[in-house]
Amino acid sequence: MRIGFGYDSHRFEEGRRLVLGGVEFPGETGLKGHSDADVLIHAIIDALLGAAALGDIGSHFPDDDPAWKDADSAQLLTEVVREVRGAGWTIANIDATVICESPKLRPCIELLRERLASVMGVGKGRISVKGKTNEGMDDVGSGKGIEVHAVALLDDLGAVK
Repeated sequence: MRIGFGYDSHRFEEGRRLVLGGVEFPGETGLKGHSDADVLIHAIIDALLGAAALGDIGSHFPDDDPAWKDADSAQLLTEVVREVRGAGWTIANIDATVICESPKLRPCIELLRERLASVMGVGKGRISVKGKTNEGMDDVGSGKGIEVHAVALLDDLGAVK
């Protein structure tokens, strides 16, 4: 088994749609980024790639490559899961913590878990998403952006590493 840790953060930017975990949050200010800026999926991608020792999100989808401009991060996650499986690993579980003052995630947690499970081709019981605030501390706590911490546990499919 292997464990990987992922982290990402993005500032809010007017005029962009907010997408977290492949779910759009209508009426909310979006995040600044080269792709759709789905900070939750980006952290999960880094956790998966780290656990499989396959680099990081920037080495696979560079933010200076026009091919990834406004890219759907759910599609990027699908590609990464395929690569992780191709390297002989299966996803045992994902645990992610989304830190933001807004939007409130509690009403959407089950939808986020279902969407992420669907994109990764695993059961919803393998996906945990938690929402936390920073209690007004730092830039995230003052409502300037969102950060996510994610952990992935991979199980060996028997491939030689």
